[in-house]
Amino acid sequence: MLFEWFVFVCIASSLVASLAVGKLKRTEIWGLGFWRLCVLVMVTFCGMLVTRWFMHIVVFLIETNFLLRKKVLYFVYGLKKCVQFFIWLGLVLLTWVLLINRGVHRTELASKILNGVTWTLVSLLIGAFLWFVKTLLLKILASNFHVKSFFDRIQESLFHQYILQTLSGPPLVEEAEKVGASYSVGHFSFRSTDGKGGTKKETIDIAKLHQMKQEKVSAWTMKVLVDAMTTSGLSTISSALDESFDEGENEQTDKEITNEMEATAAAYYIFRNVAAPGCTYIDEGELRRFMIKEEVRMVYPLLAEAETGQITRKSLTDWLLKVYQERRALAHALSDTKTAVKQLNKLVTVLLVVVNIIVWLLLMEIATTKVLVFLSSQLVLAAFMFGNTCKNIFEAIIFVFVMHPFDVGDRCVIDGVELLVEEMNILTTVFLKLNNEKVYYPNSVLATKPISNYYRSPDMGDRVDFSIDFMTPAEKIGALKEKIKRYVERNPQYWHSNHGLVVKEIEDVNKIKMALNVTHTMNFQEFGEKTKRRTELVMEVKKMFEELNIRYNLLPQGIHLRHIEPNSSVLNT
Repeated sequence: MLFEWFVFVCIASSLVASLAVGKLKRTEIWGLGFWRLCVLVMVTFCGMLVTRWFMHIVVFLIETNFLLRKKVLYFVYGLKKCVQFFIWLGLVLLTWVLLINRGVHRTELASKILNGVTWTLVSLLIGAFLWFVKTLLLKILASNFHVKSFFDRIQESLFHQYILQTLSGPPLVEEAEKVGASYSVGHFSFRSTDGKGGTKKETIDIAKLHQMKQEKVSAWTMKVLVDAMTTSGLSTISSALDESFDEGENEQTDKEITNEMEATAAAYYIFRNVAAPGCTYIDEGELRRFMIKEEVRMVYPLLAEAETGQITRKSLTDWLLKVYQERRALAHALSDTKTAVKQLNKLVTVLLVVVNIIVWLLLMEIATTKVLVFLSSQLVLAAFMFGNTCKNIFEAIIFVFVMHPFDVGDRCVIDGVELLVEEMNILTTVFLKLNNEKVYYPNSVLATKPISNYYRSPDMGDRVDFSIDFMTPAEKIGALKEKIKRYVERNPQYWHSNHGLVVKEIEDVNKIKMALNVTHTMNFQEFGEKTKRRTELVMEVKKMFEELNIRYNLLPQGIHLRHIEPNSSVLNT
């Protein structure tokens, strides 16, 4: 920056001197006035300085217009360098054409060289425009992709972050009531990187966050939400937990939760911070010391146990562990999406470089018939060698950005095998089996397979198959139905009430095959919790069988006996 200003001052001084000093006025280099060369050098070496200040002014005007800022500021920041470079090349080309490449008689060779420079600048300008279009389309793709795939999850995760920070801090509502002040809906704060290695504090209005709709969220707002997820972790206000402060400041700092052990410890400290001394649970009255009534109505069902309706330390710990796991999975998904966009950017960049070279060859009239035939033959050869690869890349891009059947952290079923998505790239996806075995799938192959996604599924059903003796009385079957109904109604936190005990078939007039169909209050994303619930259900059904003396006996089996005469010769020996 300082060097550019130094060069600008020196060249500007030379330009003024060439226009004011008589001897310099008459000085010519290659038939051109000295001042023309000064202008060309100034535009070439200092044009970026001028265009940078021009873009700063444009950004400032957009930022002062609130309505315009929300709609286009995301694209302005992303396209600023592209526009700046395009304007600079345009100024260089304009200066070259108006001041250098006209008005002077030259030899045929010199004219040919200067025309070559002109067409080279034109091809660079075309390349800059294509670069601008590429960046714009990738920005639109990334923004729409984030809104479509992650907005709801980010909205929920940031609200959980707000709950965590609010409950780990001082009781602001209670303190406001003591001094007679009113307390409205709070703000969620986080620290994000500013692109220069430093950090800055950002805030999000929770009320506005709840009012946001996926269809109407702007690209700039989505960028702020994504930054909140990717540049800041799940954190508590550490001063409320360990009474630590910034060095030399009386300002509360954020303490990031980086593993499940820290999440468990944070839940313990939050419970101690919110609950009354000696109390084993948190009620709504204690939450109102930290939040307004509207927030308490939303927060309390998230933290309370379904059986007791109270917030215990266990329920708070379970909730915080779940929030931490979801936050970690979402951060990984956003990171992999960013990586995929970068990989796509590299592929498109290579394509644009090739297109720009072809345009330059055409403008320079180097691409004669022989050259075009040669390039065509090479293109056919490349299509033969890499055609299938290009097809796979295209299918993978469609799979990742258009189909997008899963995100990092989702549990899926592919070819009958349960897999957990660990990493997504443009060409491949990495999965983990239940035994932590890594499986690599090409995305072009995944695009042809049916994929079941547990995470995106609603509450899922389950079935327990069993057989009972054909001679079991109908009264016992009715009693079994009643016991199962009471068990399901007794555990509404685990099962929906719409269950069913059905008879599948009667086999060999010996046994009745039956099935108990139930619906979990969750999907099968959490494999361990699903297995635990199913195990408890099966053991409960076993207990019911024992209480009702319901059994299954095999059919009597025929036994055929043969009498074999002893060998006399063997006996004699």
